[in-house]
Amino acid sequence: MKKVIFTLTAARSGTLFLKNIFRLNARDCTSRHETFFDFGNPTMFGPAIYDASAGRIEKIRARLEKKRRYIEKCSGSIYLESSHAFLKSAYVAALDVFPDLELIHLIRDPLKVCASEAYREQWRRRVHAPFHFYKGDDGKRHFAWALTGNEEIFEIFAGNKLSLFQWYLLQWIEIENRAMKFLEENNLRDRCFALKCPRELNSSEKLRTMFDFFGIHMRHPEIIFGNRKNKSIGYSAEQAAQHEMEFREVVRQLPEPYLEIFQRAPYINCDWISRFANRRVPAVTSN
Repeated sequence: MKKVIFTLTAARSGTLFLKNIFRLNARDCTSRHETFFDFGNPTMFGPAIYDASAGRIEKIRARLEKKRRYIEKCSGSIYLESSHAFLKSAYVAALDVFPDLELIHLIRDPLKVCASEAYREQWRRRVHAPFHFYKGDDGKRHFAWALTGNEEIFEIFAGNKLSLFQWYLLQWIEIENRAMKFLEENNLRDRCFALKCPRELNSSEKLRTMFDFFGIHMRHPEIIFGNRKNKSIGYSAEQAAQHEMEFREVVRQLPEPYLEIFQRAPYINCDWISRFANRRVPAVTSN
């Protein structure tokens, strides 16, 4: 039986880098990233995200059945799909189609994630990039890589004027809550390996531990990293103070249930976790 591994993560969290780690180091493995150009391997972005949000589970299941047929034809005994689409759409029916799936949870500093995601969407809008947007049943134009904005967490801020960075921060918090809920409700913690980006993604020791966790044989005695990185643009020291302020404004208003996960593993040892502990500190205001 083929081992199938998906990632639990937000965008801009090391998915392309991880895919290439598997490509260069994992023996007997097919690795994929965002499957836009894989004939027969459906992407789980765009309308699939809307279908999941609208509760159209059968449509998601049908896409995943098609993906399963594609995976069965791939070479090797291991298939990795390192993409941030899983928790935006596929998770609602994934265990129906892949009951033995295994998982990698990629975690990165939310400020850097959200700044990079906001920059990416702004750039696509500025150049009028084709195929990056679609129209949902709600009549709105949606970005293909993002949640719909109709999810419950966004309703908390209805009527508030959010920056694009803050919108992506809400998405990041929703994604991480989905990750924890998916693992806990389905008793999958023993099938999931957590990696903190970038430190642990660049640790040979940690990556060898990951391959051992999944029972994957390596091609070489040492980890080969290569030089392919999907650089996180759109974040600079000049923006940091503004983003810290916007972070506090959002997190201070969120109900506690959305924040409980950050009081335990795998988050408690992250360098940035103190931002959540200090959420009651008043936001900085400018004159």
